[in-house]
Amino acid sequence: MPAVTGTSRVRMHRLRMRRDGTDWIVGRVETGEFVSFPDIGKRVIELLSDGGRIDAVAARVSAETGTAVDVADFVTALKDVGFVAEIDGRPVDDTRPHRPSLPWLRPRHVRWTLRPPVHAGLVALILCGLIAVAVRPEIIPSPSIMAWSEFGTVSLTTQLAITWALVMLHELAHLCTARAAGVPGRIALGSRLQFLVVQTDVSGVWGEEKRVRMTVYLAGMALDAAIMAAGLVALTVVTPEEGVYTALSIVVLTQIDAMSFQLLIFMRTDLYFVAQDLAGCRNLYGDGVAYGRFLIGRVFGRGGANPLAGFSRRERSAVRLYTLLLVLGTAVCLTVAVMIVLPALAAIAMPALGTLLNGGDGLALLDAATVVAVLVGVQGLWARTWWRRHGPKIRRWFASAAAVLVAPRPDR
Repeated sequence: MPAVTGTSRVRMHRLRMRRDGTDWIVGRVETGEFVSFPDIGKRVIELLSDGGRIDAVAARVSAETGTAVDVADFVTALKDVGFVAEIDGRPVDDTRPHRPSLPWLRPRHVRWTLRPPVHAGLVALILCGLIAVAVRPEIIPSPSIMAWSEFGTVSLTTQLAITWALVMLHELAHLCTARAAGVPGRIALGSRLQFLVVQTDVSGVWGEEKRVRMTVYLAGMALDAAIMAAGLVALTVVTPEEGVYTALSIVVLTQIDAMSFQLLIFMRTDLYFVAQDLAGCRNLYGDGVAYGRFLIGRVFGRGGANPLAGFSRRERSAVRLYTLLLVLGTAVCLTVAVMIVLPALAAIAMPALGTLLNGGDGLALLDAATVVAVLVGVQGLWARTWWRRHGPKIRRWFASAAAVLVAPRPDR
């Protein structure tokens, strides 16, 4: 790793900056890494980007502000967050950004997604759907239509196919609006407690103006609502006897469920990012977890500094409220998983396993095998995704615990 000295010159990666209250948000769009700096930090970055030597930058900042800044240490900190590309012409080893999804999709292809007329059209369509429900509330489908076929496998696979298609459209809406702003974006699987989710990393949008950020955050829900509204309008002219009625009903119910899920902001859903931005917080979830641990520590008599000590009054209030939602929401979700979801999965899986073990006719065996394959596949994907996220922490914990157990103890 190149050493940082007073005569060093650095080349920064392309950085995006925006004003955020009294500070500046600075970061790399490609990696989604953003940091908050005061005015003096932003000025140092500007001078370094202009090619100034570290000692010359320090002298100029001191002359302009009357404040002495250790620019060498500052460069080291910038290097640690991946902002520095080269030091004295030698590349700095930093984490390469993930390859974006659909790299062939250029901003010029999707710039229309950020235009107000498009947003107005979506709002008009959603209003049409609401009017249709208000005039004819009976068009809202019954959940029982999900089991539309006499064969459970057919109903299950149909619902899964429609659900995954709609989920991908939701994520594509996030990706397209982010790409329109020049943010790469990457679609991947993720886990939220017991839920397997598809998520789009658009953290690079943090450097954009608020209107763009909100558009990207809400793009998926807006498309969900528009598709649901279109389905409701179609159901006003389609009769239950027509084959398309079942498909439209499944689409509408799936979108209602998807939008309801977004209300669970304690799991960092789309509305979580909206709430975080409106509250003026930088990492509402992380701060909420830290504050929750601090409160638990106080209950058990452990000391420690309050993680909210340096926050503004507005931020403290937001984090305290979010911590309450985080604790209660997580407890309710895990309780539902243990008391309802697991027994429901067992009720579905056990008869299918019994058929496979005890035998049956061809259709029964095919039905049972498909049910087991779907359940195992979905839960296996969740387990793999969960382990990729939490596995390294668990391995480190076991390694540290093992080191404590085998460490030599002084004689007493």
